[in-house]
Parts: sequence; C-alpha cells; structure tokens
Amino acid sequence: MILLQVIVGGLLIGAVYALFSSGLTLIWGMMNVINFAHGEFVMLGMYVAFWAFTLAAFGPASFSALAAVLLFILGVIVYLALIRHVMRGPMLSQILATFGLLLLLRYAAFWAFSPNFVTLPEGLVGPNLDIGGILLSAPKLASGIVAILLTTGMHLLLTRTAIGSQILAVAEDPRAAMLMGIRPDRMQAIAWGLAGASAGIAGALIATFFPISPTVGESLALIAFVVVTLGGFGSVPGAMIAGLIVGLIESVSAFYCGPVYQDVFVYGLFVLILWVRPHGLLGKA
Repeated sequence: MILLQVIVGGLLIGAVYALFSSGLTLIWGMMNVINFAHGEFVMLGMYVAFWAFTLAAFGPASFSALAAVLLFILGVIVYLALIRHVMRGPMLSQILATFGLLLLLRYAAFWAFSPNFVTLPEGLVGPNLDIGGILLSAPKLASGIVAILLTTGMHLLLTRTAIGSQILAVAEDPRAAMLMGIRPDRMQAIAWGLAGASAGIAGALIATFFPISPTVGESLALIAFVVVTLGGFGSVPGAMIAGLIVGLIESVSAFYCGPVYQDVFVYGLFVLILWVRPHGLLGKA
C-alpha cells in the first residue's frame, strides 16, 4: 500500500512537470530556440502565487489564473523585445541571450524578494485525503489533476483549433505559412505567451506544496529539459508521458534508495532511452 501511495504521488508530481515542460517543448519545437530561462518563469509563477495570497488573500484558483495572465504577458514581451531579434543571429547568440535572461530574472528576484525561502500555508488547498487506504496530499492531488487537464487542453488547442493549426504551420514552414496569410511573428509571440502561461500556472500549483526561493528555477529547468528531450522535441503528448515517467522514477527511487540518489536513476534512464531513441519517445526521427 505504501508503494502504491508513492507511485500515485510520483505520477501527480510528474503531471506538473509535464505542464511546465509543454511550454518549453512548444517553443523549442517551433522555433529551435532553447529557453534557458524557462525555470525562472516557473519561479516567478510561484512568487505570484505567494504574493497574491499574502497581499490579497487570493485562493489557489485565483492566483493560478493571475500567474497565467502575468506570465503570458511576460512571455510575449520577452519574444518581442529579445527573442525575435536574436533569432536572426547564430545559435550561440540565442543561447547567450536566454542565459542572460535567466540571470536577469533570478537576480531581480533576489533583489525584490530576498534569498529567504517562503511557503504558502500547508492547509491552503485542504487536508490530506485517504482514498482507499492511500494517503494523498491535497495540494499534490489538485495540482496533478489540474496539470493533466491543462496539458491535455494545450494539446487540443494545438491540434483542434484554427490558432493551433497556424502555430503548427509556422513551426513546419514559416515562409509557406506566410504565403497562406499567416503572420509568423504573431504566432511565435503567442507561442511564447502560451509557454509563459503554462510555466506560470505550474509555478502557482507547485507553490502550494514546495518552498519558494529565487533559485528554485534551476532544478525545475533541468527537469524540464529532461522531460522535453525524453518526450521528443515539439511533442506535447511526449512531454506528458515523459513528465509522468520522470515523476514516477523520482518517487520510487527516493522511496527505495533515498532522495539523494533519485537524480541518478532519472538521468540514467534518460541517457538509456536516448541511446535507443535519440529523437525521444514521440519525437520525429
């Protein structure tokens, strides 16, 4: 029963990993831009949740929506002010630009919020739940369910709507899309906004059960890169599957071998799968 509880908990965490990784895989697959600051977007979503609750007593639904809106706007601003300019240069300039953005956001958070860890109240979402003998954390359960719904919603947005079709068309061939009357610049800005919104919501969800600090984005960014590479570049369903796998491996390995060794198993499986499938689980060869 304890093992089953660990497995369910790992899958719930993995669903949140999938949510913030889906934004990274969207812009990576669409524009071939590696956003090293993606973890900092999640960190800012966590701070939005904390301060919205602290200053205005917002509940989880309200501060998650606020984080989505603010990080969507930030994503669009970053694209218009920085990314669309460095995209014209070599890959190295893109890497250095997003790494510089990472440092800017991280040290701005140090300046604005201090390096101290802060947390939201433990019972904000609700008490722990006993479901069939499985004891589950209410924040993790709510976060996992919401994350699964939102990641599925992003996939449906990309595959079942007109704007999603335009985003995918730009990802496939920007020049051909332009000939069809689609504005690549606009679609890429929307993609960055969606990536920021997914990171913001994920950050707000994580903040309900995880300590918040300016450096938390570092570990989350590493997880996002593992999930995106493992799932396949540009594949939201791949990010979902990979996120669940990573969350499951983390929980089970921490249960059997201790938390200090969980990364060994995650990155070991990561290397093994890429050895067999270099393009990821659902990526195109």
